[in-house]
Amino acid sequence: MIKLLKMVPFLLLTGCAAVGPDWEAPTTPLPVTFTDGSSTSIDDVAYQAWWRDFNDPLLTKLVERGFEQNLDILQAKERINEANAKLRAKGINSVLSGSASFERLRSGTEGQGTSISSESSLSAGFVIDLFGGIRREREAAVANLAAIQSNVGTERLAWLAELVADYSNARYYQQALELTSNTISTRKETLEITKKELAAGSSTQYELAEAEAALQAAQAELPSYQAQFKATVFAIATLMDEPAGPLMIEMQQTSPSLSIPTSIISTGLPADLLRNRPDVRYYEAVLHQQVATVGVDESSLYPSISLNGTVSNTDSVNGWSFGPSISLGIFNRGSLHAQHDAQVSVAKQAEIDWRSSVRGAVEDVQVAQSNFTLYQEQTELLSKAAASYGRALALGRNNYRNGAMTLLNLLDTVRSEASAQINAASAHNSAVKEWASLQIAIGAGAGFSDKKD
Repeated sequence: MIKLLKMVPFLLLTGCAAVGPDWEAPTTPLPVTFTDGSSTSIDDVAYQAWWRDFNDPLLTKLVERGFEQNLDILQAKERINEANAKLRAKGINSVLSGSASFERLRSGTEGQGTSISSESSLSAGFVIDLFGGIRREREAAVANLAAIQSNVGTERLAWLAELVADYSNARYYQQALELTSNTISTRKETLEITKKELAAGSSTQYELAEAEAALQAAQAELPSYQAQFKATVFAIATLMDEPAGPLMIEMQQTSPSLSIPTSIISTGLPADLLRNRPDVRYYEAVLHQQVATVGVDESSLYPSISLNGTVSNTDSVNGWSFGPSISLGIFNRGSLHAQHDAQVSVAKQAEIDWRSSVRGAVEDVQVAQSNFTLYQEQTELLSKAAASYGRALALGRNNYRNGAMTLLNLLDTVRSEASAQINAASAHNSAVKEWASLQIAIGAGAGFSDKKD
């Protein structure tokens, strides 16, 4: 025991190497470039405010205000405060312990007076981190903090993707309402012409019924688009944690659809996702935490040494005690080994989760990139088709007035033109959302508000 006491200063200063596996950043095979991507790496994109490229002041205001008040993001930030507090409990705070007490008592019996006694004590303990278990605990706590910090970026991107999609959808429904109103005007005009021709004897009741049915069908589409527009505004208000009334008024004052930005998105290389995607960084930090915890569990298989001392003082006796204590699990070693083996499996599962997140991130970029290209192409083709149907409708009206075209053929052209306009607007909306999805996929904007935090 005396020899052990002589070794204590040396152990306090140097300690031993921490047991368990040392952390090494994980690796996984990745393609050199994305399919149809460039061969140039990109820098950190976390602070890119790409939503401003839409040149929509209201959208920009919603995004940057929402970063500060969305409940999911605020909750994720509060978890950082919790993790920081838990981290402070590690290190020196986890190896030192102590308490102090003081007690003063007044006692007595009837007829014999009273007496006063006091007692105080001071105790302290220090755990020698001989096998690095406490260091591994702190390492795991640091990794947990890194994971939680990365999760804030993940929450931002998830919220941002939902907000931009809802906003683009709301603008599309407004455009659909406008296009449908134009169709209604056209069909009202056709109905009036048909009524005049019926009065002149050059049309029939059947054709009049067809014209009326076409008008009523177009009018019936308005409530559906109105309902969908309001539903998306309500969804945006929830994302913003704001009442829907003022936002509804603000959205109804203007109705421009989002224009596809002309700026070219540089997707970089698949390897760039390892640092730019917050969800990938989150899973890497979780893996680090679980690997460190393997060391914590392994240290429990070895002896634990601590130094304890007590000083006490009473009215009659003063005393003190000091000495080391050693503890070693003997009868529960089977349980300790099982716990260690289970933690090794947990760490392996965390590595699989990380690899899966990397594969998913690569897929996200390639799908968004492909979808954006194809939807943009579809938008251009459908816009040309809508323009052609517009010219055909103008010609058809003249032909119908001149008796060179039947009412049924004219109504068919009206339906085709209206459908082409709606389809073109829908494809444009899809292209806009895929442009945003590609930005989300590379991790752009994940840390935008951190500069102000």
